[in-house]
Amino acid sequence: MPDSSPQTQVRSVAAHDAAAAQETRRQRMVLLVRAAGMLPVLLLLCLGFHFLSDGRFFSGQNLGIVLQQAAVNTVLAAGMTFVILTGGIDLSVGSILAASAMAGLAISTIPDLAAFWLLVSVLTGLGFGVINGALIALLRLPPFIVTLGSLTAVRGFARLLGTDTTIFNPSIPYAFIGNGSLTLIPGVVSIPWLSVIALLVILVSWLVLRRTVLGVHIYAVGGNESAARLAGIKVWAVLIFVYGVSGLLAGLGGAMQAARLYAANGLQLGQSYELDAITAVILGGTSFVGGIGSIWGTLVGALIIAVLSNGLILIGVSDIWQYVIKGLVIIGAVALDRYRLQGSART
Repeated sequence: MPDSSPQTQVRSVAAHDAAAAQETRRQRMVLLVRAAGMLPVLLLLCLGFHFLSDGRFFSGQNLGIVLQQAAVNTVLAAGMTFVILTGGIDLSVGSILAASAMAGLAISTIPDLAAFWLLVSVLTGLGFGVINGALIALLRLPPFIVTLGSLTAVRGFARLLGTDTTIFNPSIPYAFIGNGSLTLIPGVVSIPWLSVIALLVILVSWLVLRRTVLGVHIYAVGGNESAARLAGIKVWAVLIFVYGVSGLLAGLGGAMQAARLYAANGLQLGQSYELDAITAVILGGTSFVGGIGSIWGTLVGALIIAVLSNGLILIGVSDIWQYVIKGLVIIGAVALDRYRLQGSART
């Protein structure tokens, strides 16, 4: 016969409360870890490279270089976040960046049209992105195949724009966005304009994804496309939108690169940029299956890649080993995404 004495009941209630408190602490810890994401990894990388480089990493000059290196990838990764949130992929952003930069620089060499080169770059990227989106949304073609084809076709278009040569323009308008800085405290604190643009892109992306109905629809399509369609969401419009955003931001990235280099080459510019963008998005916590992710996590992922590239150079790692390490980071990012999905299924 079970013991139902008051002491036993008190012990049972106490044990239950203790178990509930332990489960609450565990859930809070899980939420804290998810909220922090890869930020601790970024901080550890910064500290590690600072000590390994004899204190050179945190110098003002080097931090400015890191921010410039992260800017273009941040912009590309922001557009990639929109796409991956829907469960898609865009392998063409590097080629679109090159084609947009070439188109903009070509216009900048025409005196009467030079002032419109920045707009031309962005619109070129938008056009290619919308084409990708239309093929995927209206013809129901696989995103991987469409954007893989675009990667090659748009790269060819970029080379045609410059007749397979480099376009130079040392007097390109708005060149300050590529090499100038916004002064916050004269003589003390300044931020590269490239970084300012990247941060503005992140802020606008966050507003769209988290503060608009369209953002809700993007997450819904990525979570379950069939259910989203049954709920009355125009899935085709959402897909065209996200690929259009990806193309537009790739075009902006092309303009940023053109302003920074005063030149563009259709063959070389933007090579493998799509891999860095995808890695930044996955490192930032956005899942390949769609419906899960954060634009702020993408920013952290882009900074990790920039810090890794810069730090490896500072400590004298050869170019060959840099490729090896970056490749391992990409594999690790995919493995991390799989682990997060398994963890979500368990909880």
